[in-house]
Formats: sequence, structure tokens, C-alpha cells
Amino acid sequence: MARLAEQFVYQTLAFTPVAATSAGYHTHRGVPLDQLLDDMSEQSFSEQREFYQATRKELAKLEENGPDPEMDADGVIIRNQVELIMLELTEIQSYKHNPTLYVETVGNGLFNLYALESAPKEERFRNIIARLEKVPSLMEQAKANLVDAPEIWNKVAREENQGNLNLIDQELRQNCPDSLKDKYTTVAAKALGALKAFQEFLTNDLSKKTSDWRLGNDRYAKKFRYSMVVDSSSTGTLSEAQTKFNAVRNEMEVLASDVRGDVRKKLDQISKKQSTVTSYFTDARADLEGARAFVKKSGLLQMPASDNLQVIETPEFMRGIYAVGGFNPAPALEPKLGAYYWLTPIPKDWPKERIASKLREYNIYGLKLLTLHEAMPGHYVQSEYANNVQPAYRRLLRSVYANGPYVEGWAVYVTEQMLDAGYLKKSPELRMTFLKQQLRMIANTILDIQLHTTGMRDEEAMKLMMEGAYQEREEATAKLQRAKLSSCQLPTYYLGYREWSKLKEQQLRLNRAQSLAAFHRRALAEGAVPMVELTKLMNEKPANAQSSK
Repeated sequence: MARLAEQFVYQTLAFTPVAATSAGYHTHRGVPLDQLLDDMSEQSFSEQREFYQATRKELAKLEENGPDPEMDADGVIIRNQVELIMLELTEIQSYKHNPTLYVETVGNGLFNLYALESAPKEERFRNIIARLEKVPSLMEQAKANLVDAPEIWNKVAREENQGNLNLIDQELRQNCPDSLKDKYTTVAAKALGALKAFQEFLTNDLSKKTSDWRLGNDRYAKKFRYSMVVDSSSTGTLSEAQTKFNAVRNEMEVLASDVRGDVRKKLDQISKKQSTVTSYFTDARADLEGARAFVKKSGLLQMPASDNLQVIETPEFMRGIYAVGGFNPAPALEPKLGAYYWLTPIPKDWPKERIASKLREYNIYGLKLLTLHEAMPGHYVQSEYANNVQPAYRRLLRSVYANGPYVEGWAVYVTEQMLDAGYLKKSPELRMTFLKQQLRMIANTILDIQLHTTGMRDEEAMKLMMEGAYQEREEATAKLQRAKLSSCQLPTYYLGYREWSKLKEQQLRLNRAQSLAAFHRRALAEGAVPMVELTKLMNEKPANAQSSK
């Protein structure tokens, strides 16, 4: 299993050089991956199918339950990833329908080399130039592969592609070392030409070949099973989420007792305390420092030794799906390079009502919760613990193929732990805002499943979010777009939160963790394994065992 896991993670990264750069894996069998873009040719996809089929056969020869629970967990990750990728390559085939796949490959391939200081600046720009040389070929592959596209995917691809054009023509050009400027200018001109031609293809050709973005029952059920790795089907999760949705609404009505249970009125009062377009970033940075200080003081968990988190604007080419913000972890093999808390700026040229809607949703309390979730002690802390997992192949495996419910569930769960521990002096306004976000988390689950499997219409989705979950129009509109761009990601928050909460109660009840901090330390030390495997590891391994050493 160790040999198979090591082969699997390094070979799959070699298939996707852009992801390899993000993971800190730069050379595969003498090939400099930082100089390559992903190969989207049919020959490449055929080679990948053969590799995953061979891996599937090797997995079948291995025992389901071996003597090492850590290797069992690795095997579960590989099995589910093989099935997930084969589902993608043989049935879903996003490369034939989703133009954002190509646009984001270019953007990430260039931006990560630029932002992550894994080598001297001149060397990184030589690699950027090498990748720019590959852009025309990738765009030709894109035009050859794309047979149709849902218009929403086409629209977002055009918007994100403009971000790529800006990145190449402005930021990268301005920061290129003088010694490489002439070479950069020559190569960038060809890359820009190819991207502009692709923009015309999206506008004039692909827009006439529309298709449906919905996965449908069968494909959604399969993807859900392989992505979540939980003891719940998509249909069972939907039923459970609908019940939980009503329970949280009732809890909010109790908290709004001072205004006769009028939740909307209470939320309107809370939303009046908000940032401005110009102070949004400054306030988020201040919230980050406040959260960091509270974590240290509270003893909720042991902080990572490193301090490598930066708050930056979400790259333009990723704003289609990260309309609010996100987190980009430090490379698993080079954790000292830094992690990024992305915050999407509010454009000053938006209509006043659109700006007001965004600031009402992300008022001072909503912004604080966003920072807790994305940065401290949410995704950032979890990823820093994960970057200590040993051996290196296991760290990569559990990072590159991180289990969604583990990752997103931790961020939601630990936010609640912060509030319970007294963050912001147990502010009732913060608690109410958190419950609103819990309601949004559950609505996301309902939304994702019903949009892809029951034919839920846009107006039904907007009603669920705005009337049912008290969301602002700007937030609901962005979330609907995100749900159409992705699948089986939005339910990870609810399912993960549920599993983290259950595991905490079990471990403390059975005295397998002497304190909440000890539980957090042990669970985070495993890296992002599926929650069912985390439960087994916590119960089978001695309480003083550490998987990271």
C-alpha cells in the first residue's frame, strides 16, 4: 500500500503540473513540471484512464483491512479518488463541456509561480515564460475538446479569461525582471493572442452550443458517494438537511424574542453595523489578528509554529466561484512559502444597492465569521497541521486529495467552538449571525442536491435562500451561480460539521481525549482523511500516538 500510495500521488501530480506547482512538487523523473501546463489532449486522457484502471486492479489485490490503520486510510482515499476521477474521465467529461477548466488552468499555472516564492524571481519568471509558451497549444486543445457548454459556464469563463489577460498584460509584465523583459514580451504577445482568440471562440462559437449543467440523479449519486465518503446517501442527506433547516429557523426565532421572534427584523438591526468598501480589507486583517490572539488565550487548540498567512485579493481568474473569498494553503512540500486568505473586493463601480446588499450580508459580524472560517482557526490552522504529516507521500496524498467534509466541516465546527469559548464576549449578535450562516450551510446542501437531481428552478432556489435562509440578494445570486459551476462541494460543509461534532462528543465521552485541545491536536495531526477513517484512527490508535511523526 505504501508503494502504491507513493506511486499514485506523484504520478497524478505529473498528470497535472499546475497542481504539482501548488503542492510544491517541481520535478518528476527529471521533467521540470513548473515549465508545463496540463496536457488536455485525448492522448493524455487515454493515458490517464489506463493508469487509473491499473491502479484500480492493484487496489483490488490488497486487503481491505491491513495491520496498519494509517495505510488503510490511505487506501480508502485512493480507492475513492480513482472512482471519482474515472467517473469524470468516462461519464462527466468536464473537458468537453466546461471552458472554465482551461481558463483556470492558465490562471493558476501562472499566478502560483508568481506568488509562491519557491525559487529566485528570475528562475520563476523563466518558468512563467515557459508556461506562457504552452498557452496557445492549450487553447487549441480547448477549442478541439469543447463540444458544448452551459451558458453560465461560458459566461464565467469569459469573465475569468479577462482576468488572465489582465494578469499577463499588466501584473506579470510589470514585475518581470529586466533581464527577461524582451523574451517575456515576445512570448506574452502570442499567449495574449491565443487567449483573445479563445475569448472570441467562447463568444461567437461555443455560446451557440448550449447544454445543461445538471449532473442528474445517477451521476450525482456516484459523485456524492466518492466525494463525501460518509454513511449517508444524497437522498438521505437531503431529507436530514430539510429537517435541520427548520430546527435552526426555530432557534433563530427564540434568539429574536426581543423583537417578538421577527428574525428578519433582528438581522436587519444587526446588519447596520458594517464595513465600507474602502475599509473591508482593513477590517478583515484586524479581525484576523483578534482571532489569533483569542485562540492563543483560550487554549482551544495549539497554534501552528509558523506565521505565514497573507491576506490578499482573490485573483481575478478565480472570482467566478470565489465571489466572497477563500483560502489557498501553503504547498504541502513547501509549507514555509505561505498561505493565502483570499478576500474578493467589492467593486466601487457596482450599483449602490448591490454594494449595500453585499455589506449587509458581510456586516462586521459576517466578516468576522468569514475570517474565522477561512483563516483563523479554520482552514489555515487545519492546513498547517496537515503539512506536518509524515511521510511526504502521505502528506501529499491527504493534501492533494483532501476530504471535503473534513476540511470544510472543520472550519464550520471550530467557528462554533470559538463562539462557545467566548469569542467576542459571547456576543448575541455574533451568535445570531452564526446561526444565519448555519442556515445558509444547510440551504447549500439542499440547493446542491435539488438543483442537480430534482430540476429545481432558479426562482425556487432564490426563494429558499432569500426567504427561507434570510440571505441578501447579492449573496443568493452568487451562490446560485456557484452551485451551477460546481457539484458535490456545497454539501461538504453540513456533512463535515455534523461528523466533527459527533466525533468530538464521542471522544470526550469515551475519555479518549483528555481535553478539547487534545482532541483537536490529535484529529488535525492526521491530515484531511475521510471522517469515517478519522473516527477509526482516533479509536484504534493509542491516544498518545501522533501520525505526523
